[in-house]
Amino acid sequence: MLATLVDGPFDHKDWIFELKLDGYRAIAEWKKNKARFYSRNGLSFSGRHPEIVNAFQKLKHDVVLDGEIVLFNEAGQPDFQKLQQFEENRQLPLFYYVFDILYIDGKDIRFLPLIERKRILKKIIPRNSIIKYSDHIKKEGKAFFEKVAEKNMEGVIAKRADSFYLCGQRTKDWQKIKHVRNREAIIAGYTAPRGGRKHFGALILAQFQNNELNYMGHTGTGFNDATLKELWTKMQPLVTNKIPFRHKPKVNSPVTWLEPKLICQVNFTEETDGGMLRHPVYLGLRTDKELNEVQQSIEQPQEAEYISSGDKTISIDGNQVVLTNLSKIYWPDDKISKGNLIDYYQKIAPYILPYLKNRPMSLKRNPNGINDPGFYHKDAGGSAPSWVMKKRIFSEGADKDINFLLCNDTASLLYIANLGCIEMNPWNSTVMKQNFPDYMVIDLDPADNNSFDQVIETALVVKSILDQSGADAYCKTSGASGLHIYVPLGAKNNYEEVKEFGQIIATLAQEQLPQFTSIVRSLKKRGNNIYIDYLQNRKGQTLASAYSVRPKKGATVSTPLNWKEVKIGLHPSQFTMHNIFKRLEKTGDLFNPVLKKGIDLRKCLKKLERNK
Repeated sequence: MLATLVDGPFDHKDWIFELKLDGYRAIAEWKKNKARFYSRNGLSFSGRHPEIVNAFQKLKHDVVLDGEIVLFNEAGQPDFQKLQQFEENRQLPLFYYVFDILYIDGKDIRFLPLIERKRILKKIIPRNSIIKYSDHIKKEGKAFFEKVAEKNMEGVIAKRADSFYLCGQRTKDWQKIKHVRNREAIIAGYTAPRGGRKHFGALILAQFQNNELNYMGHTGTGFNDATLKELWTKMQPLVTNKIPFRHKPKVNSPVTWLEPKLICQVNFTEETDGGMLRHPVYLGLRTDKELNEVQQSIEQPQEAEYISSGDKTISIDGNQVVLTNLSKIYWPDDKISKGNLIDYYQKIAPYILPYLKNRPMSLKRNPNGINDPGFYHKDAGGSAPSWVMKKRIFSEGADKDINFLLCNDTASLLYIANLGCIEMNPWNSTVMKQNFPDYMVIDLDPADNNSFDQVIETALVVKSILDQSGADAYCKTSGASGLHIYVPLGAKNNYEEVKEFGQIIATLAQEQLPQFTSIVRSLKKRGNNIYIDYLQNRKGQTLASAYSVRPKKGATVSTPLNWKEVKIGLHPSQFTMHNIFKRLEKTGDLFNPVLKKGIDLRKCLKKLERNK
C-alpha cells in the first residue's frame, strides 16, 4: 500500500501519525519457521540482511508484515546513504521497523481497521529485538511534525485510523508529509570528470511524464571515491549512443548517455513546476523501485484531504451498528455520500433482504467511491461482529475454507454497506442447499460498441425461447450496461444441470442473433458482441442482487422489470436510488416469483426439444 504526498501536516481525531523512516520498504513473510524477506518489486533482502531474517525466529505466529529496513548513523539518525553502503557500515545499528500486519496464522486481516491491526501487531513483536514496532501518535499531527523537523528527520506518515490495507494502491487514506525533500530519479547519463575527480562528473537525472522521459537536472555531489568507482562500473554496461530524451537537454560538459535502467535517490531543496530539481544531492541507488514509479505526477504534493467523518452508532435489530466516514463522497459528480448510500440500504432493506438471506456474500468493496477500482473480499467473516451470521465453505479454487458473511437482517446489511460495499453480490444458492441454485441466470453483457437496443432484442429472443420451453422468466436491469434474466428453479436441480440448461438457451439465442451476440467467454475472441453469459450458473458465481446499487454514474439500481417494459427506449440509467421508491409504490416487488416453487427443468427441456 502506498501513500500520497501532501503539502503539510494537520490535526484530526480520526488519524494517526507515524515517523517516515528513510530506508528500504520491506515485506516479511514468516510461515512454519521459513522466511521470505523482500522489497516492493520482489527483490530478496534475505542474503543482504540475514541478521533481520534470523530475528524472525523470535516470532511466535505465522505472519506477513510490512515495514522499513533502517540504519542509524553515529548521530542516531536514520541514514539511507549509509544503508545503501551497508557493507562498509556494519558496525552501525540496523533495525526492521514494522508498521503493519496483513496476515496472522493464515488469517487475512487486511480489512480490519488499521488501529486494530496495529494493536495485534504490537502484541506479537518480540522485545529487545532487531524487529521493532513502529509506534504512532493520535490526532496531534502538527506538533508531531514540528518535533520531526527539529530533529531534521525525513517526515511523517499520516493514516486514517480505520483504513484498510489495499495492496498496491496509492490512496489518500495514507498521506506522507516530508520535511527533508527527497525523491527517486532515473540516471540517464553522466558528464565527463573535471579537475582531480575520477570516473565521472555529474549524473544526468530524469523522470517519466506522460510516458516520456524528461530531464530534471544533474547532480555532482554526494559521492566519495568509492561510490564514484562503484557507480561508474555499474553504468558501463548501459552506455549507449542513443539519447534517451526526445529533446537533448542543455548540459555544460560532454555527456555519456545511458539506457535508463538505474534509479537513484536524491535530496533537493526545491522542485520547479516543470519538474526540475534544485541542488540535488546523490544518496544512493534504489534497487527496490520500478522505473514506472519515477513519475512527476506521483510526487507532486496535493492538498491534504481528511473529510470530516460524520461517524455514528445506531441500534438496529437489537444490535449496535457502527457507521463511519458518512460524509465521504462516493459519487463525486452527483455529490452522493457514503451516508446517502447507507440511508438507501436501510430504506430498501424489506425489498432486498429476501434476495440476500442465507446466501454467502461475495463482497465487492469500493471504500473510496465509484472512482476507486475496488476489490473483492470473500473471506470477511473473521472480522465481522458476532451478530453477523457467517458460514465456512470450502473453496476448491483457494484450497481452503472461506468464512463468508450472510446478510440476514438490516443490521448486517448496513454493516456490509459500511465496509464500502456499494453493491450486494449474493450466491445463487443458500447455505442450506449449497449445490442447488434457486434460479438460473442469463446475463446479457454488451461490449462497448453494442447499443442497448441490441441488448433488448437479445433479451426478447431469450424470453421467446424460454416461453417455448414453458419456463417462467423474469427480467431486471443489471444497473450497469446489461440485463439479467432469471428462471425460478426452487432449488431442485444442481449447478451442473442448471448450467447445461443455460448453455442450451444461450446457444439457441446466439444462433438467432449471430451478427452481434456471442457465447464465447474470452473478451478477445468474442469481439464487439453481446456476451450471452450462462456460466454465471456455477457454484460461487454472483451477480448484483435485485435492488442493489451499482458503482456507476447516477447511482443506478438493478431494477426488476415488467416484460412489457423491455422495449426500445429502455435504459438501465433510468432507475436510480433516488427514484426506485416511487416506482416500488406503483409496481411492488416484481421479482418475488423468482424465489417461489420454480419450473420443472426436465419437462422444459423435453418441450424445447419437441418445439425445436
